Amino acid sequence: MHLNFNLPKKILGWYDNNKRSLPWRVGKNSPKKLYYRLLSEFMLQQTQVNTVIPYFKKFTKKFKTLKSLSKCNEQKILKLWEGLGYYRRARNLLLTSKILVNEHHSRLPKKIKEIKTLPGIGDYTANALLGLVHNKPAIAVDGNVKRVFSRIINKKESEINFDQFIEINKKKFFNSKRNSDFVEALMEFGSLICKPKDPKCGICNLNKHCKYFNSSKKIKTIKYKMIRSKNYDVFCYVNKKKQIALTKKNNLGFLNEFSLPEIRETKKNIRNKDWKFLKKYKNSISNKKLNINLYYKFSSKIPSSFIWHSIDKNKEFIPTFTKKIFRQVSILF
Repeated sequence: MHLNFNLPKKILGWYDNNKRSLPWRVGKNSPKKLYYRLLSEFMLQQTQVNTVIPYFKKFTKKFKTLKSLSKCNEQKILKLWEGLGYYRRARNLLLTSKILVNEHHSRLPKKIKEIKTLPGIGDYTANALLGLVHNKPAIAVDGNVKRVFSRIINKKESEINFDQFIEINKKKFFNSKRNSDFVEALMEFGSLICKPKDPKCGICNLNKHCKYFNSSKKIKTIKYKMIRSKNYDVFCYVNKKKQIALTKKNNLGFLNEFSLPEIRETKKNIRNKDWKFLKKYKNSISNKKLNINLYYKFSSKIPSSFIWHSIDKNKEFIPTFTKKIFRQVSILF
């Protein structure tokens, strides 16, 4: 569907007067641009802006440049990332920084196919970086952008081929020299004005052209799936030295790469007679809400895949999920 108005002019006019002051938004000629954009885009994957800001500041204080980040070891990166979740992003960030520094002279490739070969970078992030770093005509289509486009033409997101929509309207979308700002302005507009619930249509400078606003039959915005709760039994081998047994072999779809106690999905009608019940509590991790039944057993022996770890030891990276278990178990001592 062809648009009959100059969307970039409208969006950029709004953006210039209303954009948020965010630490990764630096000048177009700043030597920090690639590093700051790369770091922020990795952190912002499935994470809200307000959550990311303190982590971004912590990283850039510790590592001033992309090169200094690339020389860091994985454990230090994970330690700084601790609490932000989705830890594979941290590993991919480190790998990508090494590739850019060692193989591309600390520059981002200018072709989207090359950018997408970097670890942890898919279609969305590649388009975002292409536009933000190189000012190329690209649009990063996230949930915010889909919602803006969907409402402008008053069609359900499921009925829109967004790649085709952008291609049809590319002359209107990329009619200025501000492609970098346009990429960001669209996302910002969707986040602050064209919100999922209670969009600010009354103050929106697109409302004269917006079919959603002017229609008596407004399309329904996609309802995001509710997070399902799951029940897990966590079994902690502990000893008198205030140590807990941890392993990396938990194939439950979350945190299975990191140090954890023994975890099993709760099954009905199963009693754990050899274990003592300690506590029941709730936890959230990634996109899951977890109901935890915590059991313990004092033992000098542990399965071969486990190692003893001091409950008080905090210098190395330990996932927040595991640290919460530490706090619960510490009441035994």
